[in-house]
Amino acid sequence: MAKLIGIARRDAKRAPMEELREATVTTESGVNNDSRGRPGNRQVTVLSYGAWQAALHELGEDIPWLTRRANLFVDDLELKDSVGNEIRIGSLRLLITRETDPCNRMDEQCAGLTKALTPDWRGGVCCRVLSDGDISVGDPISMAPSAD
Repeated sequence: MAKLIGIARRDAKRAPMEELREATVTTESGVNNDSRGRPGNRQVTVLSYGAWQAALHELGEDIPWLTRRANLFVDDLELKDSVGNEIRIGSLRLLITRETDPCNRMDEQCAGLTKALTPDWRGGVCCRVLSDGDISVGDPISMAPSAD
């Protein structure tokens, strides 16, 4: 079963990621008032464990998922080609709007990480919050085509 295995946010654009055990995610401010959480199509970013592991394997590195700077880290959920689907975590509903394009900031943290995240949507997805929710690490996740 798919589940939430990590939650993170940051106060400012280049600030370090802060890992959380639980969070409130809202249509107004994303994950606990994350600096990128304002309304829009990139309000919350989601990274899958399998994709992250594939990138690390290609790099030959073992670095924390927070290096990717995503908000949510999920296990057992395929994100490739998922635009238009909805991720549900309790009452939280996220609409997948696009693939997250890995940027050069990734290479600032680990040489070659941008390239390793590029194939097969390894960098994750961007989402818009459809309905608010309180989430915790360990929560089950489902994904299905959006009704919105």
